[in-house]
Parts: sequence; structure tokens; C-alpha cells
Amino acid sequence: MLTLYIANKNYSSWSLRPWVLMKALDIPFQERLVPFTANSNWEEFRRFSPSGKVPALVTENGTIWDSLAIAEFLAEEHSRVWPQEQMTRAWARSAAAEMHSGFFALREHCSMSCGVRIRLHDWVPPLLRDIARLNELWGEGLQRFGGPFLAGAEFTAVDAFFSPVAFRVQTYGITLSAPAQAYVDQLLALPAMQQWYQEALKEPWRDEEHEHDCLRRGVLTADLRTGA
Repeated sequence: MLTLYIANKNYSSWSLRPWVLMKALDIPFQERLVPFTANSNWEEFRRFSPSGKVPALVTENGTIWDSLAIAEFLAEEHSRVWPQEQMTRAWARSAAAEMHSGFFALREHCSMSCGVRIRLHDWVPPLLRDIARLNELWGEGLQRFGGPFLAGAEFTAVDAFFSPVAFRVQTYGITLSAPAQAYVDQLLALPAMQQWYQEALKEPWRDEEHEHDCLRRGVLTADLRTGA
């Protein structure tokens, strides 16, 4: 049995990627959640992840400690991880890799926190460029491959990589083009995404660093979390 180590569902966008991919594709795994808390440290996470970061997928033969590497590992055993057609698969991998290594302004200004709603102080040009790129990239995939997911009719790894963005859109009220917003709605309605969201709302932990990072760019308008 595969074991996936993740952190808080409210904050950990990187953890969400392999988790939602495996849930949506019915790939069996055991979940191990190690929360970010005031007492968390790098050495604690090093016990299960060589980099001291999440996610980490532990197999009987070793550990994979990067979300993109986890997706590729899973693809070797599960054909539905990536699209079957070669150029569709190449496009999906390119888009996932762009998300994996880009969209820095979106990450900086819209840190993930599923359970809150925030009104940003300022929509700075780098953030607007990232949003414009999302509209462009998602629009291309939806039009080229027919939707409702980015590479066609089925949820694949490229959708998993953009799933944290769907929560960011919801949290910060990001305005998108109609096709891009429809795609976000599609992601948020997935049973796996709904499960992650509901479990995030119930988490009892609050990490000061993450809380500050989420709030320094805007004003809190709602906190929907029910955990103590």
C-alpha cells in the first residue's frame, strides 16, 4: 500500500496535488497528515521526506518527495494519470510543469487557505499577468481538447496541478474569464475536492506563519473554519 504524507489541508497546496489525483483516479493509498504547527520543524518532516517537505509518497521500494515526480511515478502503473494521445499528453505535461515552476506572483499574493475569504488590498501587475496567463492557458486547453477538464473529458494530472488554484480563486475572489471560471467550478465540484475542503474546514490547527502570509495582502472577510 502506498502511503502519502501531507500537511494541513487548509494550507498545503503542494500536498493537494497528489492527494486529489489519487482520490479522483481511485488509486489506493494511506494518508498520513503531519500538520504545520508552532512546534513543527524541518527535522520532524525529514523523518519521512528527504527534503523535509511535503508531499512525500512512501512505497515499499523507496520514497518520492516531489509532487511532479509522484505523478510520473503513478503514471508508470496507472494509464489514466496523463492523457493517452501523445500531443495531448505533451501539452498536459507542459501546462503542469508551468504550474510547478511558475505563477510566482499568484503564490506570493494569494497563499492557499481554503477556509477563509480575503479581499486583496491591491491587484499588482505581476498578479494580473499570472491571472491573464491562467485565462489564456486554461482557455487553450478547454477549446483545444473539448473540456470539461484541461486535456479533455477526463480528470488527469494537469487538473490535479491546478486544483490548488481553484481554491485560491474561491478564497480571494479572483475574476476570471467565463471558460476559466467554469473550469474552476468543475474542479471545486469534484467529490475529491469537496472531501479535501470539508476536512480542511474541520482542522483544529492554526499556523501563525501561514495565517500571517494569507492576511498580509488583504482583509479577512470571512472565516468558515469550524475547527477549534
